[in-house]
Amino acid sequence: MKKLINDPDSVVVDALHGVAAAHPELRVDFDHQIVFRAAAPEAGKVALISGGGSGHEPLHGGYVGVGMLDAAVAGQVFTSPTPDQVAAAITGVDGGAGVLQIVKNYTGDVMNFEMAAELANAETGVEVATVIVNDDVAVQDSLYTAGRRGVGATVFVEKIAGAAAAAGKDLAQVTEIAQSVIDNARSYGVALTSCTVPAVGHPTFDLPEDEIELGVGIHGEPGRERAKLKTAAEIAEHIVNAVTSDYDFAGSETIVMLNGMGATPQIELYLVYGEVAKLLAEKGIRVVRNLVGNYITALDMAGCSLTVMKADEEKIALWDAAVNTPALKWGN
Repeated sequence: MKKLINDPDSVVVDALHGVAAAHPELRVDFDHQIVFRAAAPEAGKVALISGGGSGHEPLHGGYVGVGMLDAAVAGQVFTSPTPDQVAAAITGVDGGAGVLQIVKNYTGDVMNFEMAAELANAETGVEVATVIVNDDVAVQDSLYTAGRRGVGATVFVEKIAGAAAAAGKDLAQVTEIAQSVIDNARSYGVALTSCTVPAVGHPTFDLPEDEIELGVGIHGEPGRERAKLKTAAEIAEHIVNAVTSDYDFAGSETIVMLNGMGATPQIELYLVYGEVAKLLAEKGIRVVRNLVGNYITALDMAGCSLTVMKADEEKIALWDAAVNTPALKWGN
């Protein structure tokens, strides 16, 4: 294993020290491993928190800032944060208008965030709502989940719900918008290589040089099948068909993300996106906004995932609203 680390056991805290040094607009609680907006809590604004196991950067800490999250909780690599950690985030961002938790559908995350909401409510009376992101069409009931996994749509939920909260909508309205994003988004991923968890020191799974994993999870969980290495055009066709066969996007305006898993260079991601864009157009699916790059990763895994969301006028306007975080920046 070759990695730029000091000690496998201190990777997350060491990285958070780097986040604090690079982004003075953020505030880091090293004891609870939480990244806060420096301005949090903001009186009268619905606060958004998310989090999960580390190793998916820039998710979630990279999306803390104006127009997105108020706090992100970092568990150990690929390990859910504890209820105490999450409860500290909830109480740390509550400005009196309630808190929305955005939780990826992994059993540990769901359980610990639910327990944290109960703890925080009992301690301070804060109102906490939760949405569960479950957009992965690859498999039902994986190693980590009951039901579908939560993957790329998490970025869309954090952006769009974050903009709704920044615009002054109340907790019920922000929660409804977040749930609508989840309901109208689908994702699917492909791995060319495994990933290596620092504390383990070897690849999570063995993937021969001439094979790929179709429908892989962001922790290296198995997908639908293994197949021989394909061209970018063939992979694009597979992932587009997987997503569009699960949800009828035909005739719709959509927001699309072609996401890298951590070790795939941008030139390859753009190459695949070009193929994806052609295929979506052939199916009558109009892409009105897009992201191409590394937005939700799996450490050093090579591969990509596709997320497609049906977008109405409200979602497009909230997507376009100003955002200023380490990983997403646009608008005034």
